[in-house]
Amino acid sequence: MTKLAVVGATGLVGEKVLEVLDRKNIQFDELVLFSSPRSAGKEVEFQGKTYTVEALTDDKTDGQFDYVIMSAGGSTSEHFAPLFEENGAIVIDNSSHWRMHEGIDLIVPEVNEPKLNRKIIANPNCSTIQSVVPLKPLQDKFGLKRVAYTTYQAVSGSGLAGKEDLLKGEQGEEPTNYPHPIYNNVLPHIDSFLEDGYTKEEQKMIDETRKILNDNTLNVTATCVRVPVQDSHSVHMNVTLDKEATVEDIKKLFDEDDRVVLVDNVENNEYPLAIHSTGKDEVFVGRIRKDESLDNTFHIWCTSDNLLKGASLNAVQVLEQVMNLNK
Repeated sequence: MTKLAVVGATGLVGEKVLEVLDRKNIQFDELVLFSSPRSAGKEVEFQGKTYTVEALTDDKTDGQFDYVIMSAGGSTSEHFAPLFEENGAIVIDNSSHWRMHEGIDLIVPEVNEPKLNRKIIANPNCSTIQSVVPLKPLQDKFGLKRVAYTTYQAVSGSGLAGKEDLLKGEQGEEPTNYPHPIYNNVLPHIDSFLEDGYTKEEQKMIDETRKILNDNTLNVTATCVRVPVQDSHSVHMNVTLDKEATVEDIKKLFDEDDRVVLVDNVENNEYPLAIHSTGKDEVFVGRIRKDESLDNTFHIWCTSDNLLKGASLNAVQVLEQVMNLNK
C-alpha cells in the first residue's frame, strides 16, 4: 500500500502536481490532499474521484504516508516537513526553505540523484531547474568555469497574485503583489534585496547551481527579472567552458542529448519562445553563439514552463526517482 499526500493542492503548483500525477499515471493506493485552513473543504476531482481538501495540522502528519509533495510556502514546509519525516514519509518540498540545508538533497533528476541522508528532498528554484538541465551535459563534456544568468521570469512564478497583477494592470488597476506595475513593464527585482544589492532570487540561483552541479568553486552570477508574461521562464546563460569548444560542438551536444530540445535555426527565425514552452515538459535551448569578448565563452538561450519542469513536473520526477530507489 502506497500512501501519497499533496500539500498545497489548491494552489497553482499543487493543481499542476495533480495534473502531472494523472498524466504520468503514477501508481499509488491512497491519496490525501491538504491545504491551508482557508481552502479546506474544497472539492477536487482526480481520476474520476472527488476528494475533499483537508486543513493541514500537526496530527494529520501521523498518517503513515510514504511520500509527501509539498507546495505550500517556506514557513509551512519548515514546520510540517520534519513532522512528516519523523513519521516515516519522504517529503519532496517545492519551497526555498530546505534547499541549502546541509544533508538535504537538492534534486533535478536529469542531473543528480538523492542520497537520502534525510527524508526531505528539496525542489530547486524554477529558473535554476531549467538552467542546470543544459548545463549538466556541458559540464560533463567540457567542464564549466563560469555561468552568468539573466532571467526573464513569468508572473505565474508569483502564484495567483502575480497573474492577477498582470491582468488587473491591463485594466489600469494598481498592483497588490509587486512594488510597481508589471503590465507593460519589466521589474529587475524578484524577492527581497540583500545587503550586497543582489536579490534572494539571484542568490538562490547562484547557490543552488553550485550545489546541484556539485561544484562549490564554480563562478556564478545572476540578474533576475520579472516580465509581463503569463507562463514560462526564459533564461540567458553566458557560459565559460574549461575545454575548448565551438558553437557547432555545443549544438551537436544538445542535439544528441534527450534532456533538452535544440531549437536553433535563426535563418528561419526559429529559437526557443516562452509561448512554445508553455504546457510542455521539455527544456528548450537555442540562440547559441560565441561571446567574442571572453575566451571560450558562449551565449545560450533557454525556455521552459515554470509551473511544469520548474516546479510540479520536477517534483513528480523526483517522486518517480525515489519510488524506483525504494523498489
